Amino acid sequence: MSLLESPAIERFDHWADQRLERLRGHRVTDRIMLAASELGDFSLIWHWVGAVRGLTSIPHANQAFVFSALIGLESLIVNQGIKRLFRRTRPTETGDPRYTVRRPSTSSFPSGHASAAFFAATVLTYWDGWAWAPLWFGLATIVGTSRAFVRIHHPSDVVGGALVGLALGGIARACLAAFG
Repeated sequence: MSLLESPAIERFDHWADQRLERLRGHRVTDRIMLAASELGDFSLIWHWVGAVRGLTSIPHANQAFVFSALIGLESLIVNQGIKRLFRRTRPTETGDPRYTVRRPSTSSFPSGHASAAFFAATVLTYWDGWAWAPLWFGLATIVGTSRAFVRIHHPSDVVGGALVGLALGGIARACLAAFG
């Protein structure tokens, strides 16, 4: 039995899914979570954020290119590296039948949406300062949570993805600081 199959993780996943079920079926929540899940596909939301920031100044324009490259590298590490180590099955093959979502081809752990979201929030906070952290991490939390909401990930996949994203974001911040 792997750590991800432990009774404690299963209890957490069940507990969190029960809390999310209380939110499912509400028109506004459903729309927000489905939109967040779809915008997280291929890190689209983060590329858009980088592009919009890039329109505001020359330094931000330069950061937009670096940001997209970093997001691509993060995706490669998570989807072609870390996920291959775990090969965890998803809670459902296509997600909750109430929500139409893209069927991922990689394993469930860690959530790539959550990893990319927390990676992006970490890098954006480094560039924009702590005043922007509530926006970036709030958005990251919604994107990550949306994946458990639509049942394409276990809640523990989202937590694991967030931790991976924070760790990779910390490495990216250190590299950005070192290489300016």
